[in-house]
Amino acid sequence: MKLTDNLNVVDVIPLISPEILKDNLPVSETAAETVITARKAIQQILAGKDQRLLVIVGPCSIHDADAAHDYAERLKKLADQVAETILIVMRVYFEKPRTTVGWKGLINDPELNGSHKINEGIKLARKILLATNNMGLPCATETLDPITPQYLADLISWSAIGARTTESQTHRELASGLSMPVGFKNGTNGGLNVALNAMASAQQPHHFLGISQEGASSVIQTSGNNFVHLVLRGGSNGPNFDAVSIHNAADELASAGLPKAIMIDCNHANSGKDPERQELVLRNLILQIKDGDQSIIGTMIESNINGGNQPISKDMKYGVSVTDACLDWDNTNRILLNAHDSLKNN
Repeated sequence: MKLTDNLNVVDVIPLISPEILKDNLPVSETAAETVITARKAIQQILAGKDQRLLVIVGPCSIHDADAAHDYAERLKKLADQVAETILIVMRVYFEKPRTTVGWKGLINDPELNGSHKINEGIKLARKILLATNNMGLPCATETLDPITPQYLADLISWSAIGARTTESQTHRELASGLSMPVGFKNGTNGGLNVALNAMASAQQPHHFLGISQEGASSVIQTSGNNFVHLVLRGGSNGPNFDAVSIHNAADELASAGLPKAIMIDCNHANSGKDPERQELVLRNLILQIKDGDQSIIGTMIESNINGGNQPISKDMKYGVSVTDACLDWDNTNRILLNAHDSLKNN
């Protein structure tokens, strides 16, 4: 009989089960406490009961475990300094959506050479998350693949659904079952409808296909996620961090019966992909907050030890992004300390 399936499949490689990975790399009491405390604090911020600004800050993507640890140690010190006015959560992104092709992130290709050792990548990702949470520094990530949350979500305090996947039914269903607050980005065209529809969907129960902790194909039943919110990242029609755009977004959220909790991404279309302009966006947001805007609950900043970005090669610079260009650490530290001082005097 002639074959009719798997005609374009070259190989099928078994993947370690979530249960075995977690047995090998169990969550510590310190890490669990970090996650639980941060999730509760973020929920309070979203509900307007905690007036601190939620700041998701860190590399565009993680490609070097040592540099990630170095960055986390620096960020933890800063987080403690600004804790009165700002809740810092480290951006720890392991999966990268690509417009066409390219490096898909540490989980997919941990050696950055096209070897795609995904079993090793997912182990390394969990090790990085454990180390960061064990410092007392909570972690944020983008949920891209519907399988990986079973391996990593117990160590994540906040998750994003990106502009390219907000319209995806798979990701809306996935978000409905995630245990942490989830931010939906507006579409790449700058429109809000896709994100608002996604938020409404993720608040509802769903049934969908996934895997169990044992790694078996399963039907996942969810209760819905009550802690979803909007992330404004600009679009092809320009930035949307200005007061008028944020006011209009808050009105649209209210009209849709959704929480008026808005996070603003300082990079991407809001900065014209110029990482240095993130400071201008942040300053503008702080002024809006000081002027009485209560819908702004947080912001995102792409930052690394050293600024800019670089192509993947054999001789890469330490602490420099291999995806989007980032703000360097010294300027990150400075602008967040300035934001803290400004908010403290509000």
